[in-house]
Amino acid sequence: MFKFIALVACLAVAVLAYEDYHSHPKYKFEYGVKDGHTGDNKEQWEHRDGDAVEGSYSLHEPDGTHRVVNYKSDKHAGFQAHVQREGHAQHPPVYGEHIDEHSHGGESYANIDQHH
Repeated sequence: MFKFIALVACLAVAVLAYEDYHSHPKYKFEYGVKDGHTGDNKEQWEHRDGDAVEGSYSLHEPDGTHRVVNYKSDKHAGFQAHVQREGHAQHPPVYGEHIDEHSHGGESYANIDQHH
């Protein structure tokens, strides 16, 4: 009798696992971060219904530009993304306080002397 109950319990677990594996996935989410201290600004949203996924994310790049990526995916067309970059990249002209002809302007440099 115990073996029969154990067998029925195992079959019930297998049926539940099969149904969960073959269930229809469906969800929505979104989030955002806006940190004025670090400048970390980003957001994302995504919707899924079965095999169809659609979403977008955006973030502020360190160079001052704003990247926006809109994407879609399904089993027929595959993954498709459209990337936009808004604004113009701006970099500081000089890093550090003072640069002279003997200074490298930072902690990292390369000195290459190749003889042939």
